[in-house]
Amino acid sequence: MQSHVCSFCGEGMEPGTGKMFVRKDGSIYYFCSTKCQKNYKLGRIPRRVTWTAAGRKALGKE
Repeated sequence: MQSHVCSFCGEGMEPGTGKMFVRKDGSIYYFCSTKCQKNYKLGRIPRRVTWTAAGRKALGKE
């Protein structure tokens, strides 16, 4: 089985859950929830969002 990591928040996803989004240029994004998908669509940067793994790393929490 293949497991994926959310492209926005960085959390692991269980097989059979989440959404896969393919852009016109062929790049593939995996989203664990609609919260992550909508934040990506709004153009938010994961480093600036405090609840993501990249945001926690930027703040020095992890």
